[in-house]
Amino acid sequence: MRDRASPLQIVQVNSSDIGGGAEKVALDLFQAYRKRGLDSHFVVGKKFSNDPDVLLLASNAYRSRWARLCGDAGSSLLPIVGKMLDVSNARSLVQFLGEPRRFWKIRCGQEDFDFPGTCRLLELTPKRPDIIHCHNLHGGYFDLKALSWLSQQVTTLLTLHDSWLLSGHCAHSFGCERWKIGCGQCPDLTIYPAIRQDATAFNWKRKRNIYAQSRLYVATPSSWLMQMVEQSMLAPSITENRVIPNGVDLTVFHPGEQHRVREILGIRQDVKVLLFVGNATRSNRWRDYCSLEAAVRLVAHRLQNERLILICLGEAGRHERIGSAEAWFVGYQKDPATVVRYYQAADIYVHPAIVDTFPNTVLEALACGIPVVATAVGGIPEQVKGLYIDDSLAQLSDANLYESEEATGALVPSKNVQVMATAIEILLRREALRVQLGENASQDARQRFDLELQVKRYLEWYDEIRGKKVRGSSSSRLPDLTRTKFSRMLNYST
Repeated sequence: MRDRASPLQIVQVNSSDIGGGAEKVALDLFQAYRKRGLDSHFVVGKKFSNDPDVLLLASNAYRSRWARLCGDAGSSLLPIVGKMLDVSNARSLVQFLGEPRRFWKIRCGQEDFDFPGTCRLLELTPKRPDIIHCHNLHGGYFDLKALSWLSQQVTTLLTLHDSWLLSGHCAHSFGCERWKIGCGQCPDLTIYPAIRQDATAFNWKRKRNIYAQSRLYVATPSSWLMQMVEQSMLAPSITENRVIPNGVDLTVFHPGEQHRVREILGIRQDVKVLLFVGNATRSNRWRDYCSLEAAVRLVAHRLQNERLILICLGEAGRHERIGSAEAWFVGYQKDPATVVRYYQAADIYVHPAIVDTFPNTVLEALACGIPVVATAVGGIPEQVKGLYIDDSLAQLSDANLYESEEATGALVPSKNVQVMATAIEILLRREALRVQLGENASQDARQRFDLELQVKRYLEWYDEIRGKKVRGSSSSRLPDLTRTKFSRMLNYST
């Protein structure tokens, strides 16, 4: 056991290193720890950056020789085979020839945990880590069965960004509560991560058995998700749990001069701008672009003397008309300085989610001093301070809709076009109110959603955990499993 005074060795684990959501949260923590002089590394299933401290968790090198041979042959033959079969069938054929047992399990609906590189995770970094901090473990790169072994070797902390760890396959249950009782009879196998047949009961039981052999520390960004965790099969394995809200870098996301950034982006000064940020904004299953489009059409009809633009950031496309309004589709922007300009240029940020956990985009909008109109789903009500507007309140006077002195926006029911339109309309009509909510938003972000605060909370927790282990409070550890024994148990080569 290392001395408590020695620097922490921290490894973040996630499906990839570049992107939104969990990728952004994990990357921010990894970089923040490194800036503080800590030994910080980031292990990923897919690496897009050139950062030497981002390490690839590769599994193909540890597969059988035959599987590797078929994989190499498949890669070279895929263009030819793809002309005779569609690409997915061609890949399935190659997968079947190389690993027929694994292929058959996937075809039967079992979640794929066959990633032997996972048991080498502790060997990737120059020094043995003190903390393995896992984020999204779905995405086709991580063997969940390794949790039992990992949690015996080092402190293993999970930050949940969705509910996949609690279910038989889905990242969001869309109101289904069968995850509480064992899944099975799944109402929708196509929800990401999709499976081919209903093996959700098997997948649920397998996860429960893995957790039963593990000792885990669990964090969620919202109390809403933590309540789900406490009702799930993950709960008995938890040594300690905490709600730690995500944060944003306030040196990047902050209020700006709307006039100046609009000039840079080519947006006229006399228009009202609504902003929606997300991956594949029109087709994203977690979002409700159809309701947003209908609400914008309605607002544009009511405000006939105003020019209205909806900017959808995250999906490239041609400009479109929504009634008398315009819709601009702007592709994904890698440069945070460009992204922040779109927030600063907007009058209102609109987030029409059907399901969500704790969206970073809402936090970024608040940090930039932009009032938010969002659906009251998941953890969003813990982000936006404002009156919840339903059908009964939508007919009240403007003054009654934003009565809270600390309001940062409005919460509306999911899929309710009329109420969403009313909330947007009121803010567009009342500039003084919009400005006040924006000021409240940036102040609230500084107090609750600063990345520095998130980092501080995790580092303090790491130190508390290490202090307890140094004092010998880890008597609940399971019998030791060496990596070799673990690998043989999983039929991995060693």
